[in-house]
Amino acid sequence: MPQEFREGYLTSDGYSIYHREVGDGALGTILCVHGGPGMTHDYLLPLADLAKVGYRVVFYDALGCGHSELPQGVEHFTLEHDLKVLDDVRQQLCQGPVHLMGSSYGGLLVLKYATFHHKELRSVISTGGLSDVPFTIAEMNRLKQGLPQRVRDVLESHAASGDFGSAEYLEAVQFFYRRHLCRMNPWPAEMTYSLEHVSLPVYLTMNGPNEFTIVGNIKDIEFTAELSKITVPTLLVHGKYDEVTPRVGERIRDHLPGSRLVVLPRSSHVGFWEERPKYMALVRTFLQSVDQGRSSDLAPLHQ
Repeated sequence: MPQEFREGYLTSDGYSIYHREVGDGALGTILCVHGGPGMTHDYLLPLADLAKVGYRVVFYDALGCGHSELPQGVEHFTLEHDLKVLDDVRQQLCQGPVHLMGSSYGGLLVLKYATFHHKELRSVISTGGLSDVPFTIAEMNRLKQGLPQRVRDVLESHAASGDFGSAEYLEAVQFFYRRHLCRMNPWPAEMTYSLEHVSLPVYLTMNGPNEFTIVGNIKDIEFTAELSKITVPTLLVHGKYDEVTPRVGERIRDHLPGSRLVVLPRSSHVGFWEERPKYMALVRTFLQSVDQGRSSDLAPLHQ
């Protein structure tokens, strides 16, 4: 039988925040945080697979995104306010410590959250996440150098002129995305939906015109030195071809004692789609190890 989702709204700082969930939670709650910043939660829906094995899986749209309320101004579109919304969602929807999963910018968000929230968490799963935006930008620039010369020429010429909307430029952007964002053909409908319904006020304010042109207010965020404050078991998942490269994951692992990094060999940025069975088995094994108190013994997870 199809899984039945439950949905509703909560209030954070006076704004309406949409959420949906699935599962009975016999094994606990997984709170999922989407990326962008500015996307919708829909591309994370494969995580609902974990409801079938006993978890309650909770999704929400960040402020200004998806079905959540869009403020008139952009002053709340900051990492600090996103952390507040995440905390409000956790407090209002979750009883007891939760497993916190974040994808891309959502991975950054959950890692930062975990540096100062310990009792509220059971574990952290960062998929394509980051803690050092300048280093990630440098890595994306390195990936661009691996593109065909004709694609690089288009990207560089239009970036120099500030013309990010031409058909030629957008086609070159898609070339990068097909390599380093999602390598499936065709893309899952939920993935396409999230990209087509990105909140431009949020995305342009915080990120920039595309995934690898990060010029918004997150461009200088760097908290790698704070990762050692995280005291809960942490799983880091990156794809071999990830736009947030495995090198980014290695830096997080090296500064986060007890964390584990897994690189999925056929994935880019959304391994929960690209290698869905392997990803779900990996996360299930990790969560079981946390529940059984043996999170330090995760060597079998390495690829």
